Amino acid sequence: MTDGHFDRIALIGIGLIGSSIARDLKELGLAKEVVISTRSADTLRRAEELGLGTHYVASAADAVKDADLVIVSVPVGASEEVAKQIASTLKPGAIVTDVGSTKASVIAQMAPHIPPGVHFIPGHPLAGTEKSGPDAGFAGLFRERWCIFTPLPDTAPHALAKLKAFWTALGSRIDEMDPEHHDKVLAIVSHLPHIIAYNIVGTADDLETVTESEVIKYSASGFRDFTRLAASDPTMWRDVCLHNRDAILEMLARFSEDLAYLQRAIRWGEGDKLFELFTRTRAVRRSIIEAGQDVDAPDFGRHALDAKK
Repeated sequence: MTDGHFDRIALIGIGLIGSSIARDLKELGLAKEVVISTRSADTLRRAEELGLGTHYVASAADAVKDADLVIVSVPVGASEEVAKQIASTLKPGAIVTDVGSTKASVIAQMAPHIPPGVHFIPGHPLAGTEKSGPDAGFAGLFRERWCIFTPLPDTAPHALAKLKAFWTALGSRIDEMDPEHHDKVLAIVSHLPHIIAYNIVGTADDLETVTESEVIKYSASGFRDFTRLAASDPTMWRDVCLHNRDAILEMLARFSEDLAYLQRAIRWGEGDKLFELFTRTRAVRRSIIEAGQDVDAPDFGRHALDAKK
C-alpha cells in the first residue's frame, strides 16, 4: 500500500489537528472507516454533529480495535496515558503515530507501551492556527506544510513508507530528523516565539491600568500578531514547555544574550548595529516567503473587516 489509503483509521483526540485530518480523509477518500475518540463527551458529540468520522467511541482502547492507522492528537503530556490505554487492543501490524510538537518526550512516554508487531512512528505536522477544538479544523491545513518524522532505529521501512504516503496524500512535504535535533529546531522556530508572545501579551495586560486601556485600543499589527500566538491552547503549550524544557531553556538563554546585545545598541545609539540586524532579519522573512511557507500579501485585519461590510 503506497497510495496513502488505509481501511480503518482511528483518531485519538479531535482538536484542530485531528479534525483537520478527519476533514481531509473525507474529502480525499483516504479511509473506509474513521473512528473518533476523545475524553470529552461534549467534544465527541460535536465531532459526530460535524460528521467528522464514521464511528464515535469514548474509549480509546475500543477506538483502535482493528485500526490500520492510529493517530494520537492529544497534548504531549497525555501521550503516555493514551499509549497505556490502547496497548492491549492494537492490531498486529498497525501503525501508531502522533502529531506532538516534542518528540524525545513523546517517544519516552509511548514507546515502552507499544506492543511488538505494532509500528510506532512519531510524527509532527508543522501546521496549525491559534484556534482549538473540532470546529477549528479545516480541509487543506497540511497542504505545502512540512510533516517531520523521527523514526526509531528499528522502524520497518515499509511502515514508514506507508505513513509517508498518507501524509503526502494530505499535501504535506516530508522530512526526517533525529528526535533531539527536532526538539532543538522546534524550540527556536515554534516554541520560543510562542513563549515570547505569551510574555509580551502578559506584560501588555499588566500595563492596561497604567495606559488606561490604550494598549488594546491602539493595537498595531505587531501586537496583534503576538496576540494570535498567545491565543493558542494553554494546555498544549504548558505541556510543550514542560516536555521540551532543556531545548527551550537553551534557546531562551541564547535569546536573552542577543536581546542584551540589542539593548546595548539602543542605549548607546549604535545605529549601524541596529541597521545590520534589521537588514539581516528582513532577509529571513523574504526567504520564508520564497520557500512557500507564507505569502507576501498585506492584510492587517482589513480583509476580515471588509468581509463584514
